[in-house]
Amino acid sequence: MRFCTRIVDGELLPVAFCLPVSLLYVKNGLIRQTIVSFSLFIHSLTVRPQKCKRTMLVTRPPSISEQVDAILRARIREGIYVPGDRLPSESELSLEFGVSRATIRNVLGMLAAEGLILRKQGDGTYLNRRIQEVNTHSGGLWEFSRLIESSGHQSTIQPQQTEKRPATSEEAEMLSLEAGEEVLVLKRLFRADGRPVILATNVVPAGFIHTDPARLDTRLQIREFLMRYCRRKIAYVITDVRSGLLDEDAARFLEGEPGNPLLVLRTFFYDSDNRPLAFGHSYYDDRVLRLRLVQAWG
Repeated sequence: MRFCTRIVDGELLPVAFCLPVSLLYVKNGLIRQTIVSFSLFIHSLTVRPQKCKRTMLVTRPPSISEQVDAILRARIREGIYVPGDRLPSESELSLEFGVSRATIRNVLGMLAAEGLILRKQGDGTYLNRRIQEVNTHSGGLWEFSRLIESSGHQSTIQPQQTEKRPATSEEAEMLSLEAGEEVLVLKRLFRADGRPVILATNVVPAGFIHTDPARLDTRLQIREFLMRYCRRKIAYVITDVRSGLLDEDAARFLEGEPGNPLLVLRTFFYDSDNRPLAFGHSYYDDRVLRLRLVQAWG
């Protein structure tokens, strides 16, 4: 902020303030940002210096690359781009979105690194036809509903338990909480065509949530849950996959025998500042739902 002043009879009188303001607007379906300045004229102002503590929460709109990436992924997910089909060229996508070819090239490079698309020198970019043979890729392992549906089954989520309690020492360490801080625990059962396949428990810092727990929609995917009730966006996920045995508690939900082998997934969710958002522990019955991954090589 800049301001002009003048002195009259020993008093400092502000004449005009120049305020730079950030404005957001939409062009070609993408959020843009620009800076404009406004002049604010004030007749007089009395200033009393004082000490104060301010907390500023800084947010930013998704970058152009992030928005293009999200749109292309949505088109792949919704079947607008069919496996094996050639995608529009860099020039065509650049013209459609109103962005540089370098931006398009960067986004396509990230999709290629995940194995979603194949780039053929001198021929173009193709959606990997093998993508229809797998139910997930390394970045989507924790989106259970999508994983079930991409395997050809109907997905349903059944909330089993929602409780607020003090974090255990392990949870406090994983979520960077102080001892005794509360967490919200969500236990949900995922079904494929009505058959129980995944028992998932997610632990979220209670301080992130400003809604009465009784009013939470616990059927939401964890990504949507964090966005709606915590205003926080998942930037990346680390999943630890291990073999394990079905315990008695999980056996009641998954309708199996205690001691049966299955997969155990421990999932850590982080934002773009590397802050932990949630922790997940899931039992995955791979006898019912096979797990196939695709990942780029080289």
